[in-house]
Amino acid sequence: MQDKEIKELNEKAQDCAKDIDKVVSEMKKVIVGQSRVVDRIMISLIADGHILLEGLPGLAKTLMIKTLSDTVDANFRRIQFTPDLLPADIVGTKIYNQNSGTFSTKKGPIFANFILADEINRAPPKVQSALLEAMQERQVTISGETYPLMKPFLVLATQNPLETQGTYSLPEAQVDRFMFKVTVGYPDEKQEKEIIARMTGASVPEAKTVIKPSKILEMQKLCHKIYLDDKVRDFIVDIVFATRNPEKYGLDIRNLIEYGASPRASIWLTLGAKAHALLQGRGYVIPEDVKEIASDVLRHRIILTYEAEAEGVVVDSLIDMILSKVKVP
Repeated sequence: MQDKEIKELNEKAQDCAKDIDKVVSEMKKVIVGQSRVVDRIMISLIADGHILLEGLPGLAKTLMIKTLSDTVDANFRRIQFTPDLLPADIVGTKIYNQNSGTFSTKKGPIFANFILADEINRAPPKVQSALLEAMQERQVTISGETYPLMKPFLVLATQNPLETQGTYSLPEAQVDRFMFKVTVGYPDEKQEKEIIARMTGASVPEAKTVIKPSKILEMQKLCHKIYLDDKVRDFIVDIVFATRNPEKYGLDIRNLIEYGASPRASIWLTLGAKAHALLQGRGYVIPEDVKEIASDVLRHRIILTYEAEAEGVVVDSLIDMILSKVKVP
């Protein structure tokens, strides 16, 4: 790519970064802390991916996605997953009208721009599959008729890492459909005081609409155009292959990894790095963009052996080892 083209990409990226900063600034009026999670939500939105959040209740997961929808002038739906939920409760169904003798389509809550799938692991596999199919295909089928979903379309699914009773673990193949798996932690003392001040005051802060959905779609198109050098592409491939053949990269962790990352990891590392570069106002990707998002992309794609689980090995520690060993261009 010529310097002139990269310069044009830089200018477009800087304009987009300003718009994204407006969205983030509005979100921060409501959300206290959780900057990293907000950053990942914006990256996944621009890269047209979905996020799986793992964290305890009360950490503003619902508030985050609701606030995002307020800033983007978009539709928001929250789906509480329960053991008795049916696929039709998500995608919709056909209803018979006795007066006219015809069937009409009642669309489900999946027909929105931003979806919060709360405690997704509480619903049975059939319901999980219905949501994940919609995530992948961006369309749903109701009684043989296909309906496209709204654009942009972002699913933020949550699961509680502590409670296992009455839950259905997401199969690895389905978890792989999420771009990121992000862990949400507690706020610090200063942030906790700020939360109390904001949420118990005379008026609760609200985010204003600062961007249109059409602008988000433009950003998603621009994300694919961000320049990726062959050396950075090789770096991404090396990271993914190091999860499959660690000994080739001087890593003695073969007995800890049952299965390495899938090709989806390579795709999302690339798109995520491009989106991260866009957030920084750059029209090109650097290795630091890849390293910044690597843990969130790989965390749910590396399957540990029973031996590793028995020893209490954490996936993040293996990812750190891989990133420290793979040669940076």
